[in-house]
Amino acid sequence: MRKLLLLLLMSVSVLMVQAGVYHYLTFEKTDGEKVSIDVSSLTLAIDGNTLTAGSESFMIGDLAKMYFSASDETTVTGIDTYLLEEAAEIYDLKGNRVSKLQAKDGVYVVKTKDGNYKLVKK
Repeated sequence: MRKLLLLLLMSVSVLMVQAGVYHYLTFEKTDGEKVSIDVSSLTLAIDGNTLTAGSESFMIGDLAKMYFSASDETTVTGIDTYLLEEAAEIYDLKGNRVSKLQAKDGVYVVKTKDGNYKLVKK
């Protein structure tokens, strides 16, 4: 197990050199939570069953995957305001179809001609 983790860390180091366009190393935990860490001054260390990446620590058994990304995937960058105007169909989280006028503050699934989106209306 330790050899596999060492090989993984070495692979990450090599990829970091090649990953000029990727600014974050994102860790996805088994519960779906994502943590993105800036790679500009990233350090990785393993102590027992704990992986430390920068200032974040993870139990190795709690990690589902890690990958490089161009943006911090834990930060919401905004929701396009056109979604409600372009929406063909709007559904609440119970699966009920909702009209644009019925949509109160909350989370909705919006279907448009370009795809499906999650929308948070505040």
